[in-house]
Formats: sequence, C-alpha cells, structure tokens
Amino acid sequence: MERFLDLPVLGVEAIHSDCLLAFTFEHPGSATEIVISTDEFTAVCPWTGLPDQGTLIVKYLPGRSLLELKSFKYYLLSYRSVGIVQEHAANRILDDAARVCAPQRMEVTLDYLPRGGLRTVVTARYPNALGLGAQL
Repeated sequence: MERFLDLPVLGVEAIHSDCLLAFTFEHPGSATEIVISTDEFTAVCPWTGLPDQGTLIVKYLPGRSLLELKSFKYYLLSYRSVGIVQEHAANRILDDAARVCAPQRMEVTLDYLPRGGLRTVVTARYPNALGLGAQL
C-alpha cells in the first residue's frame, strides 16, 4: 500500500518492554482483581502511519507480583510511533505484562476509535481459552 505522508513509523523493536517493573503483592491467594485503564493508548498503522487510538483495559488476578504503574505508563508511551496492527498490539501487551508480573490470569482489551467506519475491539487472555499460557 502506498504511503501518502512521510510519517515516521518505528518497528516493534522500539517497544520498551524492558522498562516494565513488578513489585511484591502482600496478599497472594486473595480474590483481588486489578483493573488498569487508559483512554490514551496510541500506536500507528504499519502501512499508512496514521494513528490508531483507543481505550486499553487490563484486568488481572495477581499471583505474587503487581504491575508497577509508572513503568507501565512509560511502556505504553513507547507504542506511540510503533507500526503495529491492532490485534498484535493487544497480544504483545498481554505477553509483556504477564511475563513481568506472572498473574494467575490476565485480560487485555483494546477498544479502538473507529477508522473508515469500522470499530475494532480486541481482547487477549492469559491463560488463553485453550488453557495454554502466553508465550512467555
């Protein structure tokens, strides 16, 4: 597909998963569900360079660790100029977050603003519906 604007599009190697941190959860085994959300998630279309914006919701039942929020915010900001398809973004966020905090279960939902009249909502789960873990 021809690019109409000369917008910088970075590859997935620009995603800073190494900045993600976790800390000890003092109540493992409890039925505590954590919900983190932002309506400021932005990546770009890998073909056009146009922004894909939406709401991100992360729900998880922690194991022994919690996802540190400041590091998660910086991690999400690293997507800002990354060319990644919407379905892959949700799965990449799930894989990276689950790798860092080792939850009992986690769900990542990206609800994108409509583009071209089409609204996309992507939900990725750990462990997945087949009972398999994320590719950690």
